[in-house]
Amino acid sequence: MKAQTETTMQKDQDSPENFQSDVLNGLRHFPKKLFSKYFYDEKGDKLFQQIMNMPEYYLTGCELDIFKNKTQELAESIIANDEPFDLIELGAGDATKSSYLLKYLVGRGADFTYMPIDISGNILSVLQHKFKAELPTLEVVTLQGDYFDMLEKATSISEKRKVVLFLGGNIGNMELDESVHFCRELRRKLHSGDSLIIGFDLKKNPHVILNAYNDAAGITARFNLNLLDRINRQLNADFDLKKFQHYQTYDPISGACRSFLISLEEQQVTISNNRVKFEENEVIAMEISQKFSETDIQSLAAKSGFYIINEIKDSKNWFIDSVWQVI
Repeated sequence: MKAQTETTMQKDQDSPENFQSDVLNGLRHFPKKLFSKYFYDEKGDKLFQQIMNMPEYYLTGCELDIFKNKTQELAESIIANDEPFDLIELGAGDATKSSYLLKYLVGRGADFTYMPIDISGNILSVLQHKFKAELPTLEVVTLQGDYFDMLEKATSISEKRKVVLFLGGNIGNMELDESVHFCRELRRKLHSGDSLIIGFDLKKNPHVILNAYNDAAGITARFNLNLLDRINRQLNADFDLKKFQHYQTYDPISGACRSFLISLEEQQVTISNNRVKFEENEVIAMEISQKFSETDIQSLAAKSGFYIINEIKDSKNWFIDSVWQVI
């Protein structure tokens, strides 16, 4: 194993200019919307960590169950004749789950480089310190920016076989047609022999799902409202957070779990000298968290140019890490 190297690729996608443009365009859209990628400033990162630790938020525990207790099965699904490979994690976060796989691979003597991609420079900085202490022989290249730009960067700096991790049910943060487009774009960036481990939150009792996104402690509400606070701080806006309320829905037929902020009165907000009007009870669409059936997953893989080589479920059968390979 080579000595650890760390490279943070700064990305201008999250610049103040792009942030302002995305916010204003979203709030001029009908219905109004904001982009969930902007949830994750330093405060948002901390709130999301709290969400993942809530008893109602089952997703973290389910996928952690897979990575902690079925690590060998995961590893054997991606190791091909002990050939060297790059393990690229999209939206790495704090890598709590993937750490189990990384430690197993390092212990097994696998020849690989870990390439975490995240839009949050703060999270990547945390990862750098974490792996210096825990896995000093692990070769790490951190890449800050949007998934596809950084995936393209990863492929340009290394010709090794690619194994991509897309965990946490994050594929569910897209509309269904967007998820097909996303997976097809992933396929276009990959080559024959490359693999993808992708996490899917399965359809289940609707109350279990709704409670995970509408917690009694109100942490998810604060997480959503924090985006308005970020706009205030970074874009010289004057949102009054007390005049907006979090609202959550789940449709068990379509599998769409959606969060909104509701304007509690008719009001006008100024954002960097731009005025945005809200009607009473007008909504801002904040995020979708799509849930899937096993048939949905099979269909998505086929439409995207992958075939499924393994499906690893947690002990409750609530979550699947599906292992795909390029057709």
